[in-house]
Order: sequence, then structure tokens, then C-alpha cells
Amino acid sequence: MCEYCGCQALESIDQLTSEHDTVVNLIGLVRDAHRDGDTTRMAELAHRISAVLGPHTEVEEHGLFPALTDDFPEKIAVLESEHRRVEAVLAEAADGVPADPGWPARLMDALTLLRDHILKEQDGVFPAALAFLSIEQWEAVEAVRTRVSGGATQPSR
Repeated sequence: MCEYCGCQALESIDQLTSEHDTVVNLIGLVRDAHRDGDTTRMAELAHRISAVLGPHTEVEEHGLFPALTDDFPEKIAVLESEHRRVEAVLAEAADGVPADPGWPARLMDALTLLRDHILKEQDGVFPAALAFLSIEQWEAVEAVRTRVSGGATQPSR
């Protein structure tokens, strides 16, 4: 992923980027499972992606995005809408393989959207946050991270 603007020097962005990297790797595994026709594995991986995205999305939507909404309202609204679209498809696999035979194709579409979404965040949102957020706003992002992680922080890369 990107390293050109220096935003990953901030622990908050470094953690979000690390989570993106984890999700991108999981997307690759889902693609392999899809190619192999292994819907059970696809559902397991969808569940793992959801587990990473749950707290990640909380940090973005309750910490990072509110600080950027005044300056970029349409872009933030699109990102939040994309979160909902991806979450809905991933949630279908919460209890195992969905019975709907169209789910694997919907999952693949959602993961393509998610991959593009990650690039938008890393190439747009994160550098913008570096430029626009105040110390207090970064502290608010960190407070959300602390709340969703139960006080534990993830190791930086």
C-alpha cells in the first residue's frame, strides 16, 4: 500500500493501514476459494474479514470520518455507503454458507468494491486526514480505537 505522504507515521493511520493489508490478503484467499468452488471457505473468510472490519469501521466512522465530513461531505457519505454495502454481503455468511446460490457472486462483487474502497481511503482519506486533522481530532480517533479495542492497542508494523 501507499507510503508516499507520511501518514503512516501516525499510529492511527498505521493501524488502519495494517487492517487494510490484512483485509486485502484475505480477499486474495477468497478469490482462491471462489476459483476452487469452495463456498465453505469463502464463508469462513468472509467471517474473518467481518471480524477485522467491525472495529476498523468503528474507528473510521466514529473517529476519522466525523473530523473530515465538514470538508468532504459527499466523499465521506459515499465511503459510509460502501461500508454498508460490503457489510450486508459479509453478514450473509455470519452463520455459515448462505443458502442463496447467488451469494458467491455477490461476495466477489462486494470484495471488488471493498478493494477499490481501500484504495480511496489510503490514497485520499488518510492523506487528507494528515493535512486537516487537529491534535484534538487525532485524540478523538485514538479514543474510538481504545474503546473498540477494549484498551488494547494493535502492534504497529
